[in-house]
Amino acid sequence: MENFDDKYNVSRETFLKLKLYHQSLIEWQNKFNLVSPSSLNQAWNRHFEDSMQLFSLIPPTSKTLLDMGSGAGFPGMVLAIMANEKTPYLKVSLVDSVTKKTLYLKHVKEITQTDAEIINARVESLFKRKFDVITARAVTALNDLLGYAHPLLNSYGTCIFPKGRSWCEEVEKARKEWNFSLNPLSSTTSEEGKILVITELAKKGRK
Repeated sequence: MENFDDKYNVSRETFLKLKLYHQSLIEWQNKFNLVSPSSLNQAWNRHFEDSMQLFSLIPPTSKTLLDMGSGAGFPGMVLAIMANEKTPYLKVSLVDSVTKKTLYLKHVKEITQTDAEIINARVESLFKRKFDVITARAVTALNDLLGYAHPLLNSYGTCIFPKGRSWCEEVEKARKEWNFSLNPLSSTTSEEGKILVITELAKKGRK
């Protein structure tokens, strides 16, 4: 854990904020079921590192990022904490329909002094807004993710979706309804998983 800040090239201050976040996750897990209990003992790798690796994939010109179904804040809150140091012009929004989870996200925002927008609502309520980048982790199948993302994504926007061992099947199914450019990247935290970087998203049959 001592080299965590060096590994991801973040400042000591940012590293300490992430440690504070981790501590709060353990404390709040006793009150709310925020993450899988079996993953709590490996939270650095399973949640924090898994989220941090996405930061370098955010296009440097991006001004807005939406994390759909943020849950306990992975990857959205982790990316917001990093963005506050590295790209303060990037506005990060986190949306989740479960009130207790957004209550926790507001707590993390406060204790880490992170500039992030926390939205307690269904993602469909945001369909009048547009974002440069959309992320989601362990929310739903790719085909459904693209359905939620499409109305929210700028025409030049990027989707960044970590996926597990069934990513190939999910891509194959999604291509029946969607056109998109795909760059599947290796994950540093999962041998079987991939990080799907998707651009040029369009519904099939529409110009």
